[in-house]
Amino acid sequence: MTGYEEQNIFDMVEKYWPMSVGDGKATRKKKPRILAITTDCCTGCAGSPACIEYCPIEACMFWVPDEDHPPFGRIEVDPYLCIGCQKCTSKGPDGAFLDGCPWDAIEMIPTEDWEAMHGIALPDLPPPPPASPEEFVAT
Repeated sequence: MTGYEEQNIFDMVEKYWPMSVGDGKATRKKKPRILAITTDCCTGCAGSPACIEYCPIEACMFWVPDEDHPPFGRIEVDPYLCIGCQKCTSKGPDGAFLDGCPWDAIEMIPTEDWEAMHGIALPDLPPPPPASPEEFVAT
């Protein structure tokens, strides 16, 4: 694998709707100290997830269908795009309830812990989108 393909392992997951649209203002300028991770408690809110409308980053949160149990699925977070803003969670400072996930299925974990679990070092900036599908040809 080349460096670009290695960095985009998670970006190669097909992203379905519903998906975060973003606000056009927030961008990832540096590697965040924490990342949003969906847990096994994620139900995808039956196809109308509450969390994605709060995410300020386009295509960071997206639907992953459960192919064994349609129409069910779950929401995933793209670790290359996540800025660690915590807007998708339902917990604020000192446990205060916010508007995000109603099932408490999103955890914020230290980025270095995620990198150690997956053996991947996330770049400071998100990778550029591919110019064409041919860039993903396996080597």
